[in-house]
Amino acid sequence: MIRSEICEMLGIQYPVFQGGMAWIADGELAAAVSEGGGLGIIAAGNAPGSSVREQIKNARSLTKKPIGVNIMLMSPYADDIAQIVIEENIEVVTTGAGNPAKYIKEWKAAGIKVIPVVASVALAKLMTRLGASALIAEGGESGGHVGELTTMVLVPQICDATTLPVIAAGGIADGRGVAAAFMLGACGVQMGTRFLSAIECNVHPIYKDRILKATDLCTMVTGKRLGHPVRSLRTQFAREYSKAEYGGMTDEDLEALGTGALRLAVQEGDMKKGCFLAGQIAGMVKKEQPAAQIVKEVMEEAEPILQGASKWVK
Repeated sequence: MIRSEICEMLGIQYPVFQGGMAWIADGELAAAVSEGGGLGIIAAGNAPGSSVREQIKNARSLTKKPIGVNIMLMSPYADDIAQIVIEENIEVVTTGAGNPAKYIKEWKAAGIKVIPVVASVALAKLMTRLGASALIAEGGESGGHVGELTTMVLVPQICDATTLPVIAAGGIADGRGVAAAFMLGACGVQMGTRFLSAIECNVHPIYKDRILKATDLCTMVTGKRLGHPVRSLRTQFAREYSKAEYGGMTDEDLEALGTGALRLAVQEGDMKKGCFLAGQIAGMVKKEQPAAQIVKEVMEEAEPILQGASKWVK
């Protein structure tokens, strides 16, 4: 069985994180992943503290195993949620869209492992100096907000730049991706898009169906003009947004155009106005199955691949 230092650090069976997908990663999905031996993560997104606390309590009612919370630091509720994770004895906090420096000391004093998402060597070095417990190196193949570097390029450079454990994310959906991540120097993986097909994932059926029917060229990136590029499925909304982005629309109007689009996709399956976030590996997701089975399957696939790697060395 594959184990790594991140398993020992967090008290989990498999070195598999479930991505903190806004509007998607709720308490039920997080609990299912954690029950399956990975680390389930509740996404705070732009939700108020009361909503996040409710999801934490729901997850705690479904599992006694460690869970995490992803905090989007640009959220107006970030300060409240930073305190809630302490009050609720959350084991792991992952962060994105900002610098968690002002929270790290208090989180660590509460026994929380702090694992920021990084998309560059510079940010990895900064988080290391600030006392992070580990890092998630996320390549631009991932769904949602993306950076410039691919996972293949980013992960080894992050591993070289820090002494902390590194979790690889972006473009990973099966055992081959897990094995590749380990060969690049990571000690675990984070998957988001693969868990969109989990039975416990409560996205609208249309959203799940679009993922299951996705192809290799099904995603596109929008939002570069505003400085926060996002990868999503090629839908009517994404194509119209792309046209507006390079047309005469003001930044303010462009921001307004995207407001609420993810919620419309997740909750209503709106094919015209919804933004269906997904990574490039959506075309590899072909079946709906329990989250625990996903975790076990990718690890069981990875093990013989890693064991067979010696055949290439004579």
